[in-house]
Amino acid sequence: MDRRRLAPLACCLLLLVSGCVVGSGGTDTGAAGDGTAAAPAGSDGTPATESVPAAGVEVTVVEVVDGDTVRIEYDNGTTDTARLLGVDTPEVYGDNTPDEFEGVPDTEAGRACLDEYADRASAYARNRLLGERVTVSFDANEPRRGYYDRLLVYVHHDGGSFNYALVDRGLARVYDSSFERGDSFYAAEGRAMADGRGLWSCRDGTPAPVDADGTTATASATATAAGDGVVIAGVHADAAGDDAENLNDEYVVVRNRGDEPVDLSGWTLTDAAGFEYGFPEGTTLAANGSVTVHVGDGEDTGTDLYWGRGRPTLNNGGETVTLRDADGRVVDERET
Repeated sequence: MDRRRLAPLACCLLLLVSGCVVGSGGTDTGAAGDGTAAAPAGSDGTPATESVPAAGVEVTVVEVVDGDTVRIEYDNGTTDTARLLGVDTPEVYGDNTPDEFEGVPDTEAGRACLDEYADRASAYARNRLLGERVTVSFDANEPRRGYYDRLLVYVHHDGGSFNYALVDRGLARVYDSSFERGDSFYAAEGRAMADGRGLWSCRDGTPAPVDADGTTATASATATAAGDGVVIAGVHADAAGDDAENLNDEYVVVRNRGDEPVDLSGWTLTDAAGFEYGFPEGTTLAANGSVTVHVGDGEDTGTDLYWGRGRPTLNNGGETVTLRDADGRVVDERET
């Protein structure tokens, strides 16, 4: 065969082996010398890895642009911009439109309130994510990239979904699209609206007092003034055998990672469907101790509590459980 015909074929094979692929939008973005795709036109010139694994990849958050957009760095040193799927926080760098947030009045007070929550959402993201190792993953119903060639991702941090946390805390509305987790996100948004949590307090034209809803820059989903270090350590949704016949093998484990006991009286666990368990009065979680909350019936002890549900509750196909303190502030959330 003519060697001139072999040359292009060999070149193509080398490109495939080295991992240089056509961009997700279907156009070749070019290639840098280190095997990464060239940065999109109009970016800051930093190469962006195009071939991100579908199952998720660990990255470092190197910049928080605003509440729903971050810059991430891969282990090879390349960076990319990621837009969080399914959520929309108020704008930091542009004008906010109250009619995008149900019930918020289109007044100067309503816009000013949304501006305040734009800052709070950004501060919350910086506090939780900046400099942290996180896992980003994709949604089968959504493209890998959206407007401005940004990755469209779920960000998983400290055992939970950061996207979901934004909605649950009232720091974001649900961004309407075909993403797979829409049902649980809309349920969380409905509860936040009903409670007037976060930006939904803007429906009265006035932001909630600082720290009243746990959304200040120092707020953490794994630590509050009321219970430092209390976390959801595990969610076991898929009971062995028939779930209906083995309700107590559906359970949630709550752990106190702090050095002091914590009074859990009035604290609650809520699943994505809105079913709520209330910790009994006088429940105390010892320092470095844990307690397991079973879905079914049983006799409460110091290490095992029983929800008393008569049917399977935790969703085998994906569940989000939220822990709140006695004042209704989110302490932790965990997504399976």
